[in-house]
Amino acid sequence: MANSGVDKSRRRFLIAATSVVGGAGTVALATPFLTSMSPSARALAAGAPVEYGLGKVEAGQQVRVKWRGKPVWVVNRTPEMVKGLASLNDRLKDPDSNILTQQPEYAKNLYRSRKEQYLVLVGICTHLGCSPSYRPEVAPADLGADWIGGWYCPCHGSRFDLAGRVYKNVPAGSNLEVPPYYFKDDSTIVIGLNDAKEAV
Repeated sequence: MANSGVDKSRRRFLIAATSVVGGAGTVALATPFLTSMSPSARALAAGAPVEYGLGKVEAGQQVRVKWRGKPVWVVNRTPEMVKGLASLNDRLKDPDSNILTQQPEYAKNLYRSRKEQYLVLVGICTHLGCSPSYRPEVAPADLGADWIGGWYCPCHGSRFDLAGRVYKNVPAGSNLEVPPYYFKDDSTIVIGLNDAKEAV
């Protein structure tokens, strides 16, 4: 027999050793390639969801949170602020929030929010990207007797109500954007995701 002098155990060992070395070499070559395809820590941080504690926001106050490099406003609206929203519909371009790209489906309501009290908006004017000023006061001299609070863009004069809806006859063409967000619990919101399932 031609194979009578072959050491089968040695052959198995050499095949196994070659497979291990080959596998290790493949992993060593693939690792840098796969690592280069995954986003950097900076990129992950820039797009990562942001948690914010609502206990820091007093009644009537607006705070600014940074998400994806954009200013996001969180407003704790008082009952008086919320009550005045329905009276403005005839003065607004899109009172029913029909431009669906401006908010998630759960914010397509009078309040443009998940809860009447808290409003979450991207703080960038939909005209040319300025950041409007929060003007919660009623009837200030520079905005007129019919002003019941909202945002005023100093760049070109666009006005938005306390739900971020744009007024008629101003340069901005659409409501302020509502980013994806959800309530993690009664006192914490997560900006950047629509619900906890997206985080998994």
